[in-house]
Amino acid sequence: MPLSDCRLERRVRYILPMNRADLIACLAARAANLTPKDAETSVSLILDSIAIALARGDRVEIRGFGSFTLNHRPPRQSRNPKSGDPVQVPSKYLPHFKVGKELRERVDYADERPAPYRAAE
Repeated sequence: MPLSDCRLERRVRYILPMNRADLIACLAARAANLTPKDAETSVSLILDSIAIALARGDRVEIRGFGSFTLNHRPPRQSRNPKSGDPVQVPSKYLPHFKVGKELRERVDYADERPAPYRAAE
């Protein structure tokens, strides 16, 4: 797979969303010593490790990329939109990602910005 298929080129006409399979294919294409199966295992292990750490309540920080933390949402009173009856929404923790400085600077280039991807309607 050529690197251009990994959406690594800076100037493209549209920004396409990258999914897990695309990430695995790019990793396998960029690292010559990794088979696609090894790349899949690597991606799964990294994502699972982040999920497990967040489930324990830990903070995950990847220097230059960003950090994953948990945001607490307290319980609140809401309304059922159909009937208008009051509903108690329980408290919950939601994952939150804060982008790192290096990634922010890398993404925020000033020259030609590609058009955002829009799905065909």
